[in-house]
Amino acid sequence: MRRRFKMILVLGCLASAILVRAALSVAGEFAVTRDVPYVARNGQNLLADIYIPQGAGPFPAVLVVHGGAWRSGSKARLARFAEQLAGEGYTAVAINYRLAPEHLFPAQIEDCKSAVRFMRKNAAKYKIDPAQLGGLGYSAGGHLVALLGVTDATCGLEGSDADGTSTRLQCVVAGGAPCDFRNTPLAADLGYWLGGTLAEKPDNYEKASPLGFVSKDDPPVFFFHGQGDTLVPIAGARQMVAKLTEVGVPAELFEIPRAGHGLAAFNPAAADKAVKFFDVHLKNGAKRPPGK
Repeated sequence: MRRRFKMILVLGCLASAILVRAALSVAGEFAVTRDVPYVARNGQNLLADIYIPQGAGPFPAVLVVHGGAWRSGSKARLARFAEQLAGEGYTAVAINYRLAPEHLFPAQIEDCKSAVRFMRKNAAKYKIDPAQLGGLGYSAGGHLVALLGVTDATCGLEGSDADGTSTRLQCVVAGGAPCDFRNTPLAADLGYWLGGTLAEKPDNYEKASPLGFVSKDDPPVFFFHGQGDTLVPIAGARQMVAKLTEVGVPAELFEIPRAGHGLAAFNPAAADKAVKFFDVHLKNGAKRPPGK
């Protein structure tokens, strides 16, 4: 089992690295402001790269969250996705976040929520429409944006810097995302991140599972996943889409034939479908209040 987990970490990191090099189309021009502090933790700033389209704005915005098994990676890994989004008229905010095992869950989701608050509070500066925020991530990053999409201030994951600013998203794109840690073979290998075994820390495994938070007020979600992914099985994404659909939330799953965890990460059709999903539900969709 531990050997299998090491393969998950290695291939998850490889998938994120490949995404940087993916041949995605970039339509329009944009500017990039790098290493912007979005929150301070114990005297150290967490940083974001912000990709801003040309024009007056405001633009819908997307939080971009890298993968790496919650223990490695950086904001540079999904740079090409951020560039594509900015070229299509979205302000993209790619972030670093605290990593395990030095920082246990829920540090990672707390940092993502801090980034959303930063985006809303600095909307005018970065040409952001604060009512139209999305999230995009792959692998561990896909998990984090999925969890962002289905949780609110009542879930106990807001973090110590919560100030009443909404952290809800209006649209989510999650690739290769694990969705449930309460009943999965991977649970045996997650102590480095969740602080212990499932038996020792059941609350953490529960709170880390997006599937357990699904409700009718969740934003539209687009999943993409390789049918041949043996590292993060596609069953979790299928279950998540089924549950979201059951409660009336628009949800789609693009299944990539024969692709494993690495190949699915840089599938060009998935990237194009992800942007189109944002176009329908974020850029051109009916506006939803930030708290909804």
